[in-house]
Amino acid sequence: MLDTIKEAAENFCIHQIREPHDLDDAPTQKRTFIAYIDIDTQDGKKERVYIAADKDFMQRVAKLFLEEDASDEETLKDMTLETANLIIGSAKVIAEDTTKNSFTIGTPHFEKIDTFDFPVDEVKTIKVGNDELTIAIKELNA
Repeated sequence: MLDTIKEAAENFCIHQIREPHDLDDAPTQKRTFIAYIDIDTQDGKKERVYIAADKDFMQRVAKLFLEEDASDEETLKDMTLETANLIIGSAKVIAEDTTKNSFTIGTPHFEKIDTFDFPVDEVKTIKVGNDELTIAIKELNA
């Protein structure tokens, strides 16, 4: 599942942000805007997908979509929810198109602004310059 979501996040960086990116296997240690979406997979698993991005990453997104150079905290929270929805929604389409384990998605929820300290099963961080976006998955019915 993480590979599909990672692919969607990389596509977001390539096609929306249009900047080169690197991958890391550890969560960001920065203070981040954290959102999640619960998904139900075709094989019966219920998982929580977290999107955690530092302020500078979310400001990139706000600049891209809203043309704002200095967004307030509420706007960055909204952009975090929108980013989660775009990435997880794209991953859903990828999973359906490739006959991988397809899934349904819930509504994005904003969790907090803080360091990413949730116990998770899988994690990847995408770095665009010094800006970071972590994607992580936790199985809920394990």
